Amino acid sequence: MRTAEEYKDLTIKEFTKAADIYESNQAGIYEMCKDDYPYIASELAQEDYQDLLDCGCGTGPMISLLHEKDSTKHYTGLDITPKMIEVAKAKNLRGVDWVVGDCENLPFEDNSFDVIICSNSFHHYPKPQKFFDSVKRVLRPNGRLILQDYTAPSIVLWFMNHTEMPLANFIGHGDVKAYSLDEIKEFCKNAGVNIEKLEAAKKFRMYLVARKPR
Repeated sequence: MRTAEEYKDLTIKEFTKAADIYESNQAGIYEMCKDDYPYIASELAQEDYQDLLDCGCGTGPMISLLHEKDSTKHYTGLDITPKMIEVAKAKNLRGVDWVVGDCENLPFEDNSFDVIICSNSFHHYPKPQKFFDSVKRVLRPNGRLILQDYTAPSIVLWFMNHTEMPLANFIGHGDVKAYSLDEIKEFCKNAGVNIEKLEAAKKFRMYLVARKPR
């Protein structure tokens, strides 16, 4: 069993190698991330917000799309891999902050954001409850978390966590665990955020929208 820091080191090494191709047509497995962008955009379109944080932003593809649509909002991208943030900064998007940091210990003041998005990053977090607790802290009252990641029926989920992810670790990927909907419910309950939507979708996808109480 790896320690939390060992998992994070694997993640940093993995995405340092991937940074230069992450948004290219040669991105390989990372290209599937694009499938989730329309869902995030549709959720964001339902409500006004000004300050948005993208946790595990990578090279900033989602922020780039949002910024192109509306550059008047304030976007912040956070990623644990310095090379990812370096590539994101090179886009020179006005009004966007790019920060190297840990999503389990968000380096921001309390009540800083109206909305937090997290897509295809959560399964890299060794201590997932710390992420939810940190999200609760930095969201403003009535702020929303929009999270997408992997889930599956119990038998498939066991295979993913006990076979696929250890193999991924062996070849240099920082995957930690995929979670059931019941586990996600428990994280939200412990953090004190209210679930508005939680569903399993096609391609072993999980969609969560949760809100911090007023």
